[in-house]
Amino acid sequence: MTTTAQNADLSALRIKRGRGDPPESRSIPWKIIVPVLTAALLAALYFFLVRGSGGEKAADITTATMTSPSASNAVLTASGYVVAQVKAAVASKGTGRLVYLGVEEGDRVKKGEVIARLEDQDMRAALRKAEADLGIARADYEESKLSLDRQKSLLERNLTSQAEVDASTSRFKRVEATIRAAEAGVAAAEVQLENTQIRAPFNGTVLTKNADVGEVVAPFASSVSSRAAVVTMADMQSLQVEADVSESNIIRVHPGQPCEIILDAYPDNRYPGVVHKIVPTADRAKATVLTKVAFRSMDERVLPEMSAKVIFLSKEEETSKAGSSPILTIPLTAVATRQDRKVVLLVRDGTVSETPVTLGEVLGDRIAVREGLTAGDQVVLRADPSITTGTRIKPTGQ
Repeated sequence: MTTTAQNADLSALRIKRGRGDPPESRSIPWKIIVPVLTAALLAALYFFLVRGSGGEKAADITTATMTSPSASNAVLTASGYVVAQVKAAVASKGTGRLVYLGVEEGDRVKKGEVIARLEDQDMRAALRKAEADLGIARADYEESKLSLDRQKSLLERNLTSQAEVDASTSRFKRVEATIRAAEAGVAAAEVQLENTQIRAPFNGTVLTKNADVGEVVAPFASSVSSRAAVVTMADMQSLQVEADVSESNIIRVHPGQPCEIILDAYPDNRYPGVVHKIVPTADRAKATVLTKVAFRSMDERVLPEMSAKVIFLSKEEETSKAGSSPILTIPLTAVATRQDRKVVLLVRDGTVSETPVTLGEVLGDRIAVREGLTAGDQVVLRADPSITTGTRIKPTGQ
């Protein structure tokens, strides 16, 4: 069979389609495909940005915090430390081995109370010798006085010479001088013995113990093994806060100015204070002026060397507020009026809930919250009308 015949037979095998058969496929124009794809992409983008993010709305978040009522009148804040104005390292005037120590850290002592004692056997021996010397001098005094009286009596009867009377008088005066010297020796020995008794110089509290029984105590710690001070004590009633105020702000501080003292150890407690003294010199290295702030009232928790913050108040009449208990506050902008009631937009787990609140006094740019919130609650900083209950919130900056 020839090639021409094969081609003719194959062409005769074409299938004929009826009326119900689908038409042959044709290509779709690009001018239809492009708009469809664009619409799909826009829909996907909308779903990703809006639906995919859960409909979150960006907003600033703030926290309900405890604030002191006097904070609205603060003109300056400075940091410092609690320092005892009456403090001493108690030592002995004499040198010796410590044989008794009757106090430890935290003990309260009264002025003149014996808190430690050095060995004193040598001092007691010296005192006994001085007393013995005084006894001998007093015995000589009696003998010399009798001799002088006898010579004077004999002279009246011309039974002795004036020279003998003068010699007896001179001897009597020497004995008198010897007695005074012996009395001074006894006094010196008593002082040396007293120096072995280490007494409290004022009423106060023992802060540190610097020596132990058995160690040698010397006035100036002349050797490596000796101690200069036995204990360090302070008058706890003399505690003040020494704060560094910058030179540029010292003009805003004056003696008698009311203050509020906050200790880092007890941040929820406020202690009323007053500027006691501005030290008349500046620290050139720090460009600050030392300011001493006295406590108007304090408790036993206030200890020397504690870190403190001092808030200087603007008005004298605000002293009554200083030291009062802190109250719960939020920014004024966080409060909204909806349906004739004051509400805040409370945020929990990223969702807003309109929460009614009972408000108190205004403290500067903040307002007290008496009911409805607790310390640490997060609320929307600016109560936008578009934010309602159920709105998902995304904090600004996240």
